[in-house]
Amino acid sequence: MTLSGRLADFIANTQFGDLPAEVVDCAKHCVLDWLGSAIAGSEKPPARMVHQLVQELGGEKQATLITGGRTSVANAVFVNGVASHIVELDDIHKTSIVHAATVVIPVALAVAEWLGKSGRDLITAIAIGYDVCFRIGEAVGPSHYKFWHNTATCGTFGAAAAAAKLLDLEEGRIVHALGNAGTQAAGLWEFIVDGAMTKQLHTGKAAMNGLLAALLAQKGFTGPTKILEGDRGFFKAMAETYDESRITDRLGEHFKIVENSFKIHASCRHTHPAVDLALQLKDERSIQPGEIHRIRVGGYRAVVDVTDNPDPRSVYAAKFSCQFCVSLALVKGRAGLDDFNERTLWDPQIRSLMERIEVVVDPRIDADYPDQWGSTLEVETNRGERYRLSTAYPKGDPENPVSSEELIGKFKRLTARLPEGEAERFVDRILRLDSMPSADLFWR
Repeated sequence: MTLSGRLADFIANTQFGDLPAEVVDCAKHCVLDWLGSAIAGSEKPPARMVHQLVQELGGEKQATLITGGRTSVANAVFVNGVASHIVELDDIHKTSIVHAATVVIPVALAVAEWLGKSGRDLITAIAIGYDVCFRIGEAVGPSHYKFWHNTATCGTFGAAAAAAKLLDLEEGRIVHALGNAGTQAAGLWEFIVDGAMTKQLHTGKAAMNGLLAALLAQKGFTGPTKILEGDRGFFKAMAETYDESRITDRLGEHFKIVENSFKIHASCRHTHPAVDLALQLKDERSIQPGEIHRIRVGGYRAVVDVTDNPDPRSVYAAKFSCQFCVSLALVKGRAGLDDFNERTLWDPQIRSLMERIEVVVDPRIDADYPDQWGSTLEVETNRGERYRLSTAYPKGDPENPVSSEELIGKFKRLTARLPEGEAERFVDRILRLDSMPSADLFWR
């Protein structure tokens, strides 16, 4: 059987009753975490631009927009996928390097709302979508990530899987959906040079393309049956090395959504280990930024490739600058959403400290990536004092988890602009999602 066939069998035959309780609970937390990021991003320029575009394009009022109103299910998926990836607080899976929520949940929510599926159907589709994109991300590994944005590429498959499940496609048509999802999978890292809005386009289109692939398959539109392992397929075209076994290892027995990580800092996840250490240093040693002679951040290769930026020129670029994020943590004692702004971007104290920070690859840490996203922080003060801190798991990893209460607190901070009581109603609704008779009640 082809890899797509194995995945199709898993997608078609997995039911809510097959999900362990911890998978159901984790899926609810993923929805809550996604919604907070989406609401926080809904008023940012990229989301408003895409909202304006889909309003101009028009469409049947099938699904709810996070930016307000209703539109076609495809347009809703596009807008909601864009909005949820703007503030850099959406979830992440270490070994696949995929932010699943921003591509899977917009599709699952919109299709479930459109078709009146139950909360249990919604949870099942989300768990399946996460599993599929995580497994494909693990299969292509870090070599794919060098040029390709895994959330966009691998996420397209997860979006298609979630949609296919909710559309009740039979296995043959799911294979075609995966085939046409894979041929649309795209997303290059070049946007990071300019700090462009393209990163959000990646997630919106990955979600939309996955949905499109499933909807076409429903109508009998065929796709390649070996899109992953074929001689001109995803693996050979987009990864120097790959491991097909990661697709099927314990497929249907172990649901990878429980391996998900949640973010507590509003920056690229690759900066988080160093930010955690900077906050630890500030808390334990009470060192003032002016007392620091130099800092050396050691990390895995992606930390250098993605976040070694000593001179970010925009607030968004600052979220991808390890130097800025570490300096922000040491100066302000936090790195939350409201801490990234024009004022902090040009703060003289932060800028001065950034000049004393070096970001390098630590071979020992790099050897453990992507199973561990570790970091070291070596600090030398003006008085010659030296401190060295290290971590293997940033806060929010399953090995260093956040609690349900912490996730609820994060959600309420991100949704502070909502009318009084609405955030609490969303929390209650989501934590009881498995008892919701129809997903069209989600937004009410």
